[in-house]
This record gives sequence, C-alpha cells and structure tokens, in this order.
Amino acid sequence: MSESIDYRAAGVDLDTYEETMAQLPPLLKRTYPLTPARVIEWKDGFAGLFRLDAKIGLLTRTYRDPVLVASTDGVGTKLKLAFATGRHATVGIDLVAMSVNDCLCAGAEPLLFLDYVAMSKDDPKLTRDVVQGISDGCIEAECALLGGETAILPDFYKAGEYDLAGFCLGVVERKHILDGKEIRPGDKVIGLASSGLHSNGYSLARKIGLEAAGLEPDSFVPELGRTVADEFLEPTRIYVRAMKTVYRHYRVKRIVHGIAHITGGGLVDNTPRILPEGCSVRLRRGSWDVPKVFPWLQKIGNVPEAEMDRVFNMGIGLVMVVADYYADAIARYVTSEAKIPAWVIGEVVKGDRTVEWA
Repeated sequence: MSESIDYRAAGVDLDTYEETMAQLPPLLKRTYPLTPARVIEWKDGFAGLFRLDAKIGLLTRTYRDPVLVASTDGVGTKLKLAFATGRHATVGIDLVAMSVNDCLCAGAEPLLFLDYVAMSKDDPKLTRDVVQGISDGCIEAECALLGGETAILPDFYKAGEYDLAGFCLGVVERKHILDGKEIRPGDKVIGLASSGLHSNGYSLARKIGLEAAGLEPDSFVPELGRTVADEFLEPTRIYVRAMKTVYRHYRVKRIVHGIAHITGGGLVDNTPRILPEGCSVRLRRGSWDVPKVFPWLQKIGNVPEAEMDRVFNMGIGLVMVVADYYADAIARYVTSEAKIPAWVIGEVVKGDRTVEWA
C-alpha cells in the first residue's frame, strides 16, 4: 500500500492558511470607520455587504440616480523590487491607488475595495505585510477594504514571489459623471504632482537602473539622495482627498470638466482620452516640478524625450480639466489643503484630441 498523500504534501498547509486568515480581519475592520453604517457584517460569509444609502453621523447619505463605477488593476513589475528587497509593506498602497484613482476619473466617490493575493506557498508574515499596505491605502482613499482572496498556488509562482490584483467600486450621481462632454477650448489643465514613478514603466526603469547603471537595489544614488529601492518603491499617490477638497469648495458649480489618471502612456496618451472631438491640450514644459528620478533615468539610459513622455508620468499623476476662471484657486486649494503640489500646466485648444507642447 502506497504512502498516504495529503494537501500539505501537495504544497498547501491548511493549518498555516488558517493562521494567515486569522490575522487579516483587523486589517479590514480598521478601514470601516471611514464608511460608518455602510459595511454590513456577514460573519463567515462568502462575500462582502455594503449599503449605498446610510445614516452617517447626523447626515443621511442617499442617492437620486446612482451609477456604480468599477475599476481593476495590479501593481506590475514593481513587485520585482519588493521581491528583491523583501520590502512588501507599500506595494499594497500601489494596488489601491491604481484602481481608486481610475474611479476618480468618472467623478466617483470610491466606496469599497477588494484584493486578490496569489502566492506559491502560504507565508503569514508576507501576507500580513502586503494586506497591511492595502489597508493603509484604503484608509488614505477613505474606502472600506471589504474583503479579498488569498490563493495558494504551489508550483505556479516562484518561492517568495506573488501577484496582486485589486478591485475598486465607487458611485457617482448620473448627472455628475465626468465624460468630457463639458470640456471646451479655453479650459485650463491642472496637474497634480506624482510621488515619482508610481506603478508604471518599471520594466524600463529596472533595465536602466539595475542593468545599464549596474546598481543594486540598496545602492545609494547621490542624484536622488537615497537608494534605488527607496526611490523605486515609493508608493503611488492617492488623490481621493485632493478631489474631495475641490468638490468641498464647489458644491454647486460644476467646474471640473474632466479628470485623467496618468499611468502607462504618460500625459501624451492618457490626457486625450477625456477630450471631446475638436479639442486638444497644449501643455507647457517647465510649468511643474519634475522629480529627480526622471532626468536621472533619461540621462543614464539615453532615453529620447518622446519615449520618456510615453512611458512615465514625468511628475504629474492626475490631470484635471477645469473652467478657466477657477483654475488658479483650485491649484491653491489642492496644494495648501490636500498637501499635494498642483500647477496650472496648460490649456484646452482646438484640435484633434492630441497633446501639443509649448
């Protein structure tokens, strides 16, 4: 009679899995005070429950014609740096940011977030570090981490490696959807500062920094004032509070006409996505602060300017197209109250949905 084979022998330890799962509920529940009375507990349930209409403090939050807005994304090859350094506490913030910022582009308020973590072998500490970052990102985004899935897939991933996917659900009143139809020549373009590379262009950034320059993740770079890992693992900025700041100042006037999240494709590919026919944008180089990492990568890799513009965000993580009269005030509010540098970086002109440079 052959030796008995159990799940552990196949690579999945259910006891360790239970240990991992037991430490995650507090990381979810710490995000619930951001959405009081909206998360409905379902003990040992198979899905998360969330109310659209709810009493929040002294206010009752209701919607007349709500439209749900959904987005999903991952972190990409930025995870390679996390694997190489053993630093996993911030990539969860990136995961939240990539989906939440996309929802903002519709004018939506992010409500809840779900995560999917897949790895080859159960690792309680690694899982906790990753989900801690996701929880931190949800607090920054003021949305509930409603649940998720941790999948153990033996032989599918290399030992110590994993993949992440995130899913954000938001809501917007139908009449407030930002579809770009109100954008017109004369509107101003406001750029909100990125925190660096965010989560795009890492295949090129790693090739330049770690291969062409011959550096290690812990190599100190004088031009950057910190190590390669510190720079490359800087988490993606989340813009929820910045947009709430703007909407708080303009509760009646509809002065934001469009929002673009600057991810892969940079300003040149993402900004035109929100433009109506007959409009282009003219952006002014030198009108915002470019983080040091971009000229450093460009110099080492001898990267053409046009390639930099298409691969990286070049210091602008979110673009708002707004009514001309309010542009300077909006940039000031975001800078002073949301603590995110913002600049008027261009204007809408007649054209064929392209980016022009001035």
